[in-house]
Amino acid sequence: MKRLIPLIFLAACGAQPTPTMFGAQRTDVTRSGRHYVVYQKGNAVEVIRLGYAHRGEHQQIRADMIALIPQVTGCKLRETSLQGDSGEMRGLLTC
Repeated sequence: MKRLIPLIFLAACGAQPTPTMFGAQRTDVTRSGRHYVVYQKGNAVEVIRLGYAHRGEHQQIRADMIALIPQVTGCKLRETSLQGDSGEMRGLLTC
């Protein structure tokens, strides 16, 4: 039973923003059957995918994450600022 306790705490964490995004507005979104969390703080944005992705799904997930940013924030993503992969992306916005 003692072995399960750390796993339970990890499962309870969920999507957490990077420290620079603490205090950001959080929006939970479902797109194409996947769950994402979008954090916005000023002109910064962070998108986190929840759940497992199989090989071959990452390109579509990345496209969905990029499309979510203007839909959720109402701002335009500065494409050159985008960093990350299909698990977590960060970028800057122009509002």
